[in-house]
Amino acid sequence: MAHLAQRTFIPLNIAVLTISDTRTFDTDTSGQTLAGLLQTAGHVLIDRALVKDDIYQIRAIVSRWIADPQVQVVLMTGGTGFTVRDNTPQAVLPLLDKQVEGFGELFRQVSLAEIGMSSLQSRALAGMSNGVLVCCVPGSPGACRTAWNMILLEQLDSRTGPCNFAPHLKPQPQQGNEACETRS
Repeated sequence: MAHLAQRTFIPLNIAVLTISDTRTFDTDTSGQTLAGLLQTAGHVLIDRALVKDDIYQIRAIVSRWIADPQVQVVLMTGGTGFTVRDNTPQAVLPLLDKQVEGFGELFRQVSLAEIGMSSLQSRALAGMSNGVLVCCVPGSPGACRTAWNMILLEQLDSRTGPCNFAPHLKPQPQQGNEACETRS
């Protein structure tokens, strides 16, 4: 089990993207949920956008954020199901340098207790690209809370040991990147 090591908390610069054909900023409860959770945890909401479920529009925004020297994490909500209009995984996978293989499996595992076997229909995924962690979760506030509280909160906290994602992200001028601890 993870624990908080004797390190300093480093706030990360996080962008939030909602993928939806029907939501507006006023009705985007999933994006609002992620933005609120990350700010409550002490991180910085550096940008927020909403885009139709179109592979190339998704790629354009995510590519811009991956190239932005200020963005360290991209959290995406929506488009991870199995309908014809669910294109987030297809849009994001070609942009990743490395996939975080266990993210989708872990998300489905922790979702099982909340939504039962329907968790199988989530194509949640995560990966690294140009020093940016990109995470794709389903488009409901509940799924966003589950992903944040059960996975991302600790993995984006620089104090979490033995390891977290902070040392692997683009360093910011005010930040240092400490390596992971060794296991004893």
